[in-house]
Amino acid sequence: MRIAQIAPLYEAVPPLLYGGTERVVAHLTDALVEEGHEVTLFASADTCTRAELVAMRDQAIRLDPAPLKSDLAAHLSMLHEVRRRADEFDVLHFHVDLLHYPFFERCAEKTVTTLHGRLDLKDLAGAHGRWPRFPLVSISDSQRHSMEDLNWVDTIHHGLPEDLYDFSPQPQGGYLAFLGRISPEKRVDRAIAIALAAGLPLRIAAKVDSVDRAYFHAEIEPLLDSPGIEYIGEISDTEKNRFLGDALALLFPIDWPEPFGLVMIEAMACGTPVLAWNCGSVPEVVEPGVSGFIVSSESEAVATLPALLALDRRGIRDSFERRFTSAVMARSYIELYWRLLREAAQHRRTG
Repeated sequence: MRIAQIAPLYEAVPPLLYGGTERVVAHLTDALVEEGHEVTLFASADTCTRAELVAMRDQAIRLDPAPLKSDLAAHLSMLHEVRRRADEFDVLHFHVDLLHYPFFERCAEKTVTTLHGRLDLKDLAGAHGRWPRFPLVSISDSQRHSMEDLNWVDTIHHGLPEDLYDFSPQPQGGYLAFLGRISPEKRVDRAIAIALAAGLPLRIAAKVDSVDRAYFHAEIEPLLDSPGIEYIGEISDTEKNRFLGDALALLFPIDWPEPFGLVMIEAMACGTPVLAWNCGSVPEVVEPGVSGFIVSSESEAVATLPALLALDRRGIRDSFERRFTSAVMARSYIELYWRLLREAAQHRRTG
């Protein structure tokens, strides 16, 4: 099958530091190549891929030092190039939200659109409603709740290469971990409160976006002086391997409808248990008593820690291998691609 993967241009594929969508696109693309398909990836030039790369920008937007740049212009240029070459592919798989809708309406039946973000935002329902023919994939069932009447064709959970992270049977660090982004909805303040109440160190590896800097300085920075709390900033995949593997557990105390939460399966790949809030996709990812526990309050979180830390780390890794590898993800997408192609052919035959 000839497959085009169209990635956002905000980060390299995979990202050099923080980044979710582009990381998933990287893992999916390589796994599709491994399955024997002819894959072309439209992304920034600093991408590392096993597919044929069509470089649409000299580097990813976020780490580009140019003081003035237009993400809209970059993405429109990419979509123009994809449309120009559309006949070369059996499937066009988009990961750019709904930006491509007006350009590919006439060939919507050969597209797949994975929606990676939250959908409970003003204007989204109206926009999706204007282009109802595009087949959509959700990354969790919970992601659909605010717009259940869209043209959903499947839910496919994210996956990681089986060998990307090392299994760590015995954590060496003796600390709890928080990994991701510092923002009000990620609730690193909860993670700090849990660690302090439990008397355990907490290491925070997280980026701070410009939109969240005021929040960070006003609400989080004062908490970093608490005993045992260490903020180390953004880290790379290489650093993440040891950071998660050496941790006693990952704290995921979110306060928003998380569409998936890639960091949960990154921790599971290392054998590290996950303590997560009952929000968004969490009940679809964490198997209570197997890969972690799901809680609804700080006091419940502290009370659950002994059981969490007693979980079998080999069992956590096994859960990851069974459910969340990139091979599992790719095979689900391949099955979907073939199904949509068969349905499109049937529609053409019946006129």
